[in-house]
Amino acid sequence: MALTGRLALLAALCALIPIVAPSWWTLLAVWGVLLLGVVLDLALAGNVRALRFHRSGDKNVRLGETAQVALTVENLGSRRVKARVRDAWPPSAQATPRSVTVDVPAGERRRVDMTLVPSRRGDSQAVTVTVRSVGPLGLAARQLSRSAPWTLRVLPAFPSRRHLPAKLARLRELTGQHVALIRGQGTEFDSLREYVDGDDVRSIDWRATARRADVVVRTWRPERDRRIYLVLDTGRTSAGRVGDIPRLDCSMDAALLLGALASRAGDRVDLLAYDRRVRARVEGSSRTEVLPAMVQAMAPLEPELIELDAAGMVSTLMSRVRQRCLVVLLTELNTAAIEEGLLPLLPQLTSRHLLMIAAVSDPRVDEMAAARGDLPAVYDAASAERARAERRRLTAELRKYGVEVVDAPPEEIAPALADAYLALKSAGRL
Repeated sequence: MALTGRLALLAALCALIPIVAPSWWTLLAVWGVLLLGVVLDLALAGNVRALRFHRSGDKNVRLGETAQVALTVENLGSRRVKARVRDAWPPSAQATPRSVTVDVPAGERRRVDMTLVPSRRGDSQAVTVTVRSVGPLGLAARQLSRSAPWTLRVLPAFPSRRHLPAKLARLRELTGQHVALIRGQGTEFDSLREYVDGDDVRSIDWRATARRADVVVRTWRPERDRRIYLVLDTGRTSAGRVGDIPRLDCSMDAALLLGALASRAGDRVDLLAYDRRVRARVEGSSRTEVLPAMVQAMAPLEPELIELDAAGMVSTLMSRVRQRCLVVLLTELNTAAIEEGLLPLLPQLTSRHLLMIAAVSDPRVDEMAAARGDLPAVYDAASAERARAERRRLTAELRKYGVEVVDAPPEEIAPALADAYLALKSAGRL
């Protein structure tokens, strides 16, 4: 049961009656009329307990896109129900309309279409449905809240997919499927052809040359069926925001572009999300299923405000990956975290695998370094220059161990990582 504002207004007016007619009998009569009105409203209001709720619609949506979820109201009672229905979702779901009036005859159904534009990645669950049927006098209403479960999974945004056609075109050139082919220095033998000026003399096939009158060279193609292991750092450094985007979301975007490109190149792609334990894992997926599997695994991930356990991460990698592969660690170039955690373990990791570290830099640091407007700006510039110098020093130290480092701002990290992968593939280093 719920009481309306009209009843509250009438009750306030009734409180003035003793001033005009100071009689207890008059006051009791007025309050009795109001009580009778409430009873009549409750008796004549629609039976909300006879309503049943069903849902249908989208179960997955990308962050920033629109989803449609339908709420069907079914009347199993014997009377018409006219009620106000409010469908409660988390604020981040941005569901509209928030409430709507439905008129459901006995034995029929009515559908309410909800539009959701989620602003946060993860699982967004419908909380409850509240229905209120007001009586004809407008003094009281029957109200009931019921659960109508529905989960909308908000998948990571993939803005870098616009770079995929250009990267695939470059990949086709490397693999020999483009008319403007220039053979790269791969390690897998492809075919023989006649020698032309400018060819590397080390590619001459002397046995084939001896059987023919012309000099013959071998052509190579980039390796296929290699293994790419993507590792997402979900520790405290991934919670930092670069502009309005968390570093973890930037890393996910870069991982998705690299995963899509590597799977098209014929390589096997696996994913591991780790901080002090495994948060998500994708292994053994086919080349057509790996990208959807990665998206589903990434969707519920949130940064944990704990330090990355580098020893546990390396131990997990070494136990899961026996053959040599390219390990791509998407983390932050935090001097203290890497020097104390990852750096002592690099010889163990790089002895068996090729390691690439991808980090998102903050464009605000470059802006601060260029500012010279006033005294506070000069101090900010000095701090920014020191931060950039520390980052360059750490990058140089990592490269001494044979680690490939990709350091770029949010809008460039995904294509830069894809270019680094293509460079390794064309050089035959995978």
